[in-house]
Order: sequence, then structure tokens, then C-alpha cells
Amino acid sequence: MKKVFFLSDAHLGSLAIEHSRTQERRLVNFLDKIKHQAGAIYLMGDMFDFWYEFKTVVPKGYTRFLGKLSELTDMGIEVHFFTGNHDIWCYDYLVKECGVILHKEPLTTEIYGKEFYLAHGDGLGDPGVTFKLLRAMFHSTTLQKLFSMIHPRWSVSFGLQWAKYSRLKRKDGREPEYMGEDKEYLVLWTKEYLKTHPGINYFVYGHRHIELDLTLNENTRMLILGDWINFFTYAVFDGENMFMENFIEGETIL
Repeated sequence: MKKVFFLSDAHLGSLAIEHSRTQERRLVNFLDKIKHQAGAIYLMGDMFDFWYEFKTVVPKGYTRFLGKLSELTDMGIEVHFFTGNHDIWCYDYLVKECGVILHKEPLTTEIYGKEFYLAHGDGLGDPGVTFKLLRAMFHSTTLQKLFSMIHPRWSVSFGLQWAKYSRLKRKDGREPEYMGEDKEYLVLWTKEYLKTHPGINYFVYGHRHIELDLTLNENTRMLILGDWINFFTYAVFDGENMFMENFIEGETIL
């Protein structure tokens, strides 16, 4: 039985990450190592720090990563790509050129007889007024059309600088630590959602950049996947067991 892998938040291309080429190589190396045992790979959002597709132009770079995605899908592996709050503006390029299955909304799906709820996690229970306003602006089709009128020389540079500022304004450039079940908004939202959707076995998220594997009841677990900046974490489901691991290059055996 082929395994199913989940990972998120690589933020490739970030101007706030040192040695970004090494980071991309590590991600590509991981994908290469799992390609013969993977039945599906779920990339759960913010794989790019900023990605904006124009009608005939996409951001430069990422050739190793994009080439590996194409190789995986050419092998018949399902690669599911979820947009996050940094790469909302994916349209059809990755679908047509790399063969990924694009998801712009949360997905409920069955995998090996278990029910999964999959989402990047942004917009689910976050109480921040500023974040809600920015999210609404970023999703506005009118504003997207206006942004598309700006030459990529300036618009892509602006997006990367904005993302850099957003990261560096946080302490040590990291998201806040886990706040506990009674304060973590994704946990609170998930518990409420579970009341009306009791058949879900696994909730899997990115976005928060923390490692979390939380048992909600005897049939349901919630996972937040960490990131591929500091933790290099992933989850794997083999049809019976779901577990999280850290990829340590040169040490992790896959």
C-alpha cells in the first residue's frame, strides 16, 4: 500500500530566509526520496512566500521544486497543492505545467477508509481584524485585476518585500508558540466544526508553523504540520497509522 504524505509552509523564495537555495534543495531531496513509496502528496499551502500568476508571466526561480513536481506527477503520483495566504494567486500554471491538483478551498476527502479535513488553516477561526481585512482584500477579484495591471518588475518585488516585512516583524521571525487548547484559534474552530461533522478522523493544517498532534476524541486527531523553514516536518499516513516526522538530511531513512 502506497503512503500519503502531508507537508506545508516552505515559503520558497522568502527574502527573510538565509540560504534559500539550500532550503529548496532539501525539500526537493525529500520529495525525491519518497517518490517510490508515495501514492499521493498533499502540499498544504504557503509553499511559496509570494506567488502571483499573470496571464503570460510567473515569478522566476523555483526550477528545482517545479521540476520535481512535474516528475512526480509524470510518475502518476497525485500531488495536491493547496493555496495558502502567501500563494493565493495560483491559477492554472501549476496545473497545466506541473500536473498538480489545485485546491483553493478546504477539502474533505476519504483516504484509505478514513475521513480527512484538509486546509491551509488561514481564515479558520482567526479573530484578528487586520488579518481578516487583508485576507478579504487579497481574495478580491477586483483588486487582483488591478494588481495584475502593475508590471511584474514592481509587483512581484513588492509582494516579496511585503512577505519579508511580515515575517521579520515577528519575534525571531517566527510565529507565536502553541497557545494551548483554550486559546489556539485553529483548535477552537476545529472543535466547533467537529460537533457538526463527527465522522472526520483527521484534521490536517499548515499556516501556524507549529508542530501539533492533538487527540480530540477516540476517533479524531488534529495535526498542524510545522514548516520547512525551521522544523522540516511532515506527516505520513500508511492506511492504518498517521504520524509526524522531521526530515534530517543525511540521517532520516525513508
